[in-house]
Amino acid sequence: MSTEKKRPSAVADFVAGNMSGMAQVIVGQPIDTIKVRLQLDHTRFKGAWDCGVQTIKNEGFFALYKGTGMASPLVGIGAVNAVLFAANSAIKKSMQEYPGQTLTIRQIALAGAGAGIVNSILASPVEMLKIKLQAQYNEGQFKGPIDCARQLIRNDGVPALFRGMYATVLREIPAYAGFYSGFEVTKRYLTKGQEGEATILQLMASGSVGGMSYWLASYPLDVVKSVVQNQNGPLPRGLYVTRVMKEIVGREGYRGLFRGLTPAVIRSIPAAGATFTTYELCMRTFESWA
Repeated sequence: MSTEKKRPSAVADFVAGNMSGMAQVIVGQPIDTIKVRLQLDHTRFKGAWDCGVQTIKNEGFFALYKGTGMASPLVGIGAVNAVLFAANSAIKKSMQEYPGQTLTIRQIALAGAGAGIVNSILASPVEMLKIKLQAQYNEGQFKGPIDCARQLIRNDGVPALFRGMYATVLREIPAYAGFYSGFEVTKRYLTKGQEGEATILQLMASGSVGGMSYWLASYPLDVVKSVVQNQNGPLPRGLYVTRVMKEIVGREGYRGLFRGLTPAVIRSIPAAGATFTTYELCMRTFESWA
């Protein structure tokens, strides 16, 4: 009789991914707001600390959670992560020659890249709304994510929600290749020769490395995406990523492509740690019920 554990269903993967996304927002949203504001305004703040201080002083502490209203990003990022983890599991399963096969790190990276492409379809509009809200100072034009979506659609049609889609896809491919391979490499190293599953601390450490790998693999593309999504007017056409990169470098030098990197990496340590730990613990719970 086989003693192999039954793999939880795709629904379990989706639910676990959703929960992990919510954990990511709760832990990491304040520093994400600082990162976005640094990316979009290179003259207002002296650095990450000054951005945080000014934001709290002028708008209150909860301004750091702008964009966490209904649908974007607390529920939105939860849904994005649900799609991401479900797609990643499905792609990894298709790569296995037999159930339970351990994939190579290269295969893990390829599965992550593929999941990133799928994830872009939902991530692009969710992050569009988040960035519009984070870029507002004080009251601003939008009352919340739903009002933001309504105004964008009224002014420019549904395609306005997908501004920056091309940049999002280009970012997600290397980002999630780094995200999942960074996690897996660290987890395998920490649990080598160990009996039983990874501990919570091992999962947190592995997730943190995955999070840092995400940003180090893709950060300039994230800056371009933020800039494009915060623009108004006609939607960008053609291979605009290269053009926007050249504009940023021409205005600020190459350092402009890395503005906000420090808070992004710092944020990734607890946020990605919480993301992977929540996902893994949820999946273990579902496995125990299977």
